[in-house]
Amino acid sequence: MRTLFKSLAAIPDRTAFIQRAEAVGLSCDRCAALIVDVAGFSDVSTSMSLASGDRLLLQIANRLSSLFDNVAAFGRLNGDVFAIMFTSGTTSGAMRRRAEALNAHFSTPVSYAEHTFIAEFHIGAVVGRQRRFCVSAFITQGENALRQAKKNRYERFAIASGSSPDFATGQRVALKADLHRAISQHELALYFQPKVNLQTLEIVGAECLLRWDHPVDGIILPGPIIEAAQSYQMMRELAYWTLQQACCALSYLAKQNIFIPLSINISPTQLYDSQLIPQIQTLCNDFALDPSRLELELTEDVALSNSAMVTEQITKLRQIGVGVAIDDFGKGYSNLTAIRDLPISSLKVDKAFVLQLHRDPMNEAILQAACLIGNAKGCEVVAEGIESVAHLHILRRLNVVKGQGFLFSKAVPFRDFIALYHQEIIIGSSPLRQKLTQ
Repeated sequence: MRTLFKSLAAIPDRTAFIQRAEAVGLSCDRCAALIVDVAGFSDVSTSMSLASGDRLLLQIANRLSSLFDNVAAFGRLNGDVFAIMFTSGTTSGAMRRRAEALNAHFSTPVSYAEHTFIAEFHIGAVVGRQRRFCVSAFITQGENALRQAKKNRYERFAIASGSSPDFATGQRVALKADLHRAISQHELALYFQPKVNLQTLEIVGAECLLRWDHPVDGIILPGPIIEAAQSYQMMRELAYWTLQQACCALSYLAKQNIFIPLSINISPTQLYDSQLIPQIQTLCNDFALDPSRLELELTEDVALSNSAMVTEQITKLRQIGVGVAIDDFGKGYSNLTAIRDLPISSLKVDKAFVLQLHRDPMNEAILQAACLIGNAKGCEVVAEGIESVAHLHILRRLNVVKGQGFLFSKAVPFRDFIALYHQEIIIGSSPLRQKLTQ
């Protein structure tokens, strides 16, 4: 059991942590670190006294430092960002499991006096063999991974590997060479993020997200996969694989008496492919599926581009029954004429407006406008990025019917998604459960 810190000042600061990390890194063959940011803590701390905020943060720090029994160094890099260094279990998979264990551990709220805080985290990880250990590069990689975790759309975790500051470039080159093997060796998989009825909290659909279980780098998110596919002119192959897997999942769900739609993201390359609709029709026939259970998500800039081909393809998709959603609605310059004329089935409001609901009344106005447009067009409105009970209550008041976000679940493997579907309510933490039923 590690000694608990009595004050924030007692925690090694950035300078002290770097000194310790350098000594550790130079004395071992491999090392790894988690860079942990307490998500939204600054917003919470402003609502309480400085002393209360510090006491809550100290509790979080002590729980972080004592959570793992093989910590080689621990420190507070700045504000609410902490670093945990390891010299064993330094694989990508091990670091991901630690991140998952950390999040699970903090499902129990942190409390001080009358204040209660459910801590959530953005986590960046760095791993790799340190032949010529450079502590500044090591910390920089971890912080770059943390920045990526904050940008990730469906997961608050990112990992960097390698000892060179150019690790990302090296990884992209390697991924190009690995992608052919990944498809043939079944390393790719679809994860599923639930879409939830915001009144009943029942799962009413899911978005399919691509994941690559890389044998060296661990779970890789869609960005690098798409980039590799584009570089290798493999987008058509990857797109067909994704559609096939989604249809396979729909077929299995039907056998379990689960009849919900699944949505997948498609790129402009796919939308412009003349074989897209014939492929969808063939897959639906092969799997005995109603096309209405499949929805394609297009980013706002593509869907509203005024392209005659885009309009034609969307019209044909709707004619065969496939849903078409405008993703990240409001993020760009919304072409209201195009929205009026396109036969879309769903508007997905960009998470930036949801995350800022409590800060600016304009965000509520944008949600209300989206609902008015949706009602007029007879299409659904889905709120993305729901991360707090406060978000949920505001969206309910605005009569937004559907949503998705970390409050309910991140994207999970298919088996875990089915287990979520069968739960009476998908919020697992009892304090949240109580708040949601108030």
